[in-house]
Amino acid sequence: ERVFTPSNALVGLRLKLRCTPGDGAQRYGPAREVESSGPVEAGPGACTFDSRHLYTKKVCGQGSVRAVSYNILADTYAQTEFSRTVLYPYCAPYALELDYRQNLLKKELAGYNADLICLQEVDKSVFVDSLAPALDAFGLEGLFRIKEKQHEGLATFYRRDKFSHLSQHDTAFSEALSDPLHKELCDKLSEYPLVKEKVLQRSSVLQISVLQSTTDPSRKICVANTHLYWHPKGGNIRLIQIAVALSHIKHVACDLYPSIPVIFCGDFNSTPSSGTYSFINSGGITEDHEDWVSNGEEERCNMALSHPFKLLSACGEPAYTNYVGGFHGCLDYIFIDKNALEVEQVIPLPSHEEVTTHQALPSVSHPSDHIALICDLKWK
Repeated sequence: ERVFTPSNALVGLRLKLRCTPGDGAQRYGPAREVESSGPVEAGPGACTFDSRHLYTKKVCGQGSVRAVSYNILADTYAQTEFSRTVLYPYCAPYALELDYRQNLLKKELAGYNADLICLQEVDKSVFVDSLAPALDAFGLEGLFRIKEKQHEGLATFYRRDKFSHLSQHDTAFSEALSDPLHKELCDKLSEYPLVKEKVLQRSSVLQISVLQSTTDPSRKICVANTHLYWHPKGGNIRLIQIAVALSHIKHVACDLYPSIPVIFCGDFNSTPSSGTYSFINSGGITEDHEDWVSNGEEERCNMALSHPFKLLSACGEPAYTNYVGGFHGCLDYIFIDKNALEVEQVIPLPSHEEVTTHQALPSVSHPSDHIALICDLKWK
């Protein structure tokens, strides 16, 4: 076993790992030792995800895919004075520390036994030093895409014995607009220089991985992951970002790999009543939608847009996926291609009592201000 879980009896002690390289017969090299920098600490007790793990004890069968989407709260945002005093004043300071949250997060993700995990707000150092090695031990391979101008980005993990990685098609929304692929949208946007400038300033990215089933090579899948612009009045910017994203996904899933199914995960910073959600769900947005004036008349940019996919929110529209002191709402989704995939089960979200035990999120028993979405999908 590559995973060791200390018992309560080991609290207060340090761990020592001793390795002796050898071929199992007669040749052995010198032993090497490494000691943990700190002692084993007691865990937080009951966590918000413990009851969810009861539904995900085993990896799901060959014809099924367990997908997770989760904004894990970047350390670069959790460790500011503003976060401690204004955003999360209810959270014990030690529970905002990176090491504490990382241990909680690794425990949470390992217990989901997922085949696909799409994460947002992943610090580069957290991916390299913590998540990639930890999830590797559970059979998951990780891919990372950093945001321009920032220290955090997107990560997609896939189960190695279920999928092989065929190709990667990441893009930054600001860069994508100068790609001939998006010329039509760019021409429309050029009529609104103020809005275009705002879109180009944003550092949001889109991560697209094409995976192939290891047991049935005819089954390929396009896994997209994104984190859209966050500002409450940025509905118009999000509409443009999602239009670029869907156009880019169309290029991969319709042109490069004709008619492969799509799973599109992310933090869309959009509630079910928003234009962005409506656009993804219905396949189009009218030029008179109120979100085109989300930031006032000066930034109005009326466009009629459409996309060819039949997408469905696999986990429905929960009451909230983000729960902080001043706000709660549904911002995260796993959209699936309803022509090719169907939902087998949705893992229930934590109860309202669990979420609010320590007032709001993050807390000593939950590592992020968002809640992971988890569902089992099967091929039609």
